[in-house]
Amino acid sequence: MTSETAYLLLPEIILILAGTLIYLGGAFAPGKSAWAALAALVILAAGGALAQQGTTETVQKALVTGTISGPLTIDWFSAAIRYGVLAVGLVFALVGSRWVGEGDQSEFQGSLLMILAGLMLVALSNDLVLVFVGLELISIPTYVMLYLGKGTNLLESGTKYFFLSLLSSALMLYGFSFLYGVAGSTSLIDIRETFANPDADAARLMSFARLALILIFAGLAFRLTAVPFHFYAPDVYQGTSNANAGILAVIPKIAALAAIVRIIYAGMPGLEQIGWQLTLAVALVTMTLGNLLALWQTNVRRMMAYSSIAHAGYMLIGLSVGFAAAGGAVVAEGLDGVGATLFYLLVYAAATAGVFAALTYLSGERRIVSTLDDLAGLSSSHPKTSAALALFMFSLAGLPPLAGFWGKFTLFTGALSVDARNPESGNLWPWFVALALVGVINAAISGAYYLRLIGVMYFRSGDAAPEGQGGAGAALATALCALAVIGIGAYPGPLVEAGKKASRAARDVSPEMLAGDRVPANQTAVVKPLPGLQKAEF
Repeated sequence: MTSETAYLLLPEIILILAGTLIYLGGAFAPGKSAWAALAALVILAAGGALAQQGTTETVQKALVTGTISGPLTIDWFSAAIRYGVLAVGLVFALVGSRWVGEGDQSEFQGSLLMILAGLMLVALSNDLVLVFVGLELISIPTYVMLYLGKGTNLLESGTKYFFLSLLSSALMLYGFSFLYGVAGSTSLIDIRETFANPDADAARLMSFARLALILIFAGLAFRLTAVPFHFYAPDVYQGTSNANAGILAVIPKIAALAAIVRIIYAGMPGLEQIGWQLTLAVALVTMTLGNLLALWQTNVRRMMAYSSIAHAGYMLIGLSVGFAAAGGAVVAEGLDGVGATLFYLLVYAAATAGVFAALTYLSGERRIVSTLDDLAGLSSSHPKTSAALALFMFSLAGLPPLAGFWGKFTLFTGALSVDARNPESGNLWPWFVALALVGVINAAISGAYYLRLIGVMYFRSGDAAPEGQGGAGAALATALCALAVIGIGAYPGPLVEAGKKASRAARDVSPEMLAGDRVPANQTAVVKPLPGLQKAEF
């Protein structure tokens, strides 16, 4: 590792070192609030280091042009994911400041910092090995966290997630092996070159490339909670704590989408047709199944698990549009499928993290808020928290003018904008119109269970009010998420544009690199847009 690469990894290094120290310190001083406050300060320090990097001339140029530095890719995509990860991490550090478990606070906060570092590594990765290291740096601390806190069945939920996560990692690694067999390298630049300009040997192996795409997508679909790899989510969410369920609902989705964009969307040109077909089919089934099964749930965490599955389907709409556009389909100017997915991921994370922060705040030593009955009459006993929960539910349902409305609007308009003016792509318009219509119908279905929760809070009386002993940290996290939902809804433009910029940066690759003009791993190479991208009108 060169000094330049180490400098670019400074935020991740801060998180890993601090997480290690918190692990060790907890063995001697298992205090609660102190470790949560320290973790929040470390996340802010990592954000400060990231912002400071952005002020340097070298990094500013790298963000504009795109830069490969050893195994890292410095571009707007990695920058957007890293800032978003730190914001989400700060919320969950606050959420976990109380009721994690006696003496478990240091393990929870240390694991959270490790998870954030792993997420940021996945966004930065320019190599399959580093992608896998980042994903495992997310998974292993997650196993630890699932055994912490106060849930109805921590042991069962943690064990189930552990074994199914191993299966997903095995599928993904199997896909990596086929990808390595085709390209002869783990570098995403080498893989991209092989797919863009295959030689005779690589051309004979292209059937394995399709198998690699399916296996990699299947392994990452587990983290995305996409059908048919969703089945663990309801049981695991119900059995664990509110804080852990919130982390599972948000963080693995960020990792999965970042890896899909880096490896499949940007790293495997020529397979866009199978990419949009696969993501479109999975999106249809995922959002429909998630919303229909959520209608019958009375446990809030289980309902949010099915909600998480449904929102994974919505996100796949944008990926499908992105694959179609990259393959030659014309998309209306100003729209970007993958950019819309990134924006939707942000608004989903804000509302979902807010829901679990509010549930954590409402819980207490004697009773954990878990069912709809626990929320009955909440508007009388906790009017501010019930208002925040209602706000999050309206946003998840996609009601204007909140952030969730703009998230769904960008996804559905992107699907409707795909047409068949380019004969190379075939007539895709009917498929994407159907996708958008099913998405709108599912958004209407989801309103039933979101509004039912609001109705329970405002129109039913409860036997006993929730204790509301989750602490100031959970209350602050709830307030921050509520402000984010309102603020993004009022002024979504800058974040929508940031999503588009990040999407284009992830897809742009230097023609010189694709022609085989390599630079040593310890040097920096400028990445410029690939001319073939001009087929897609964004």
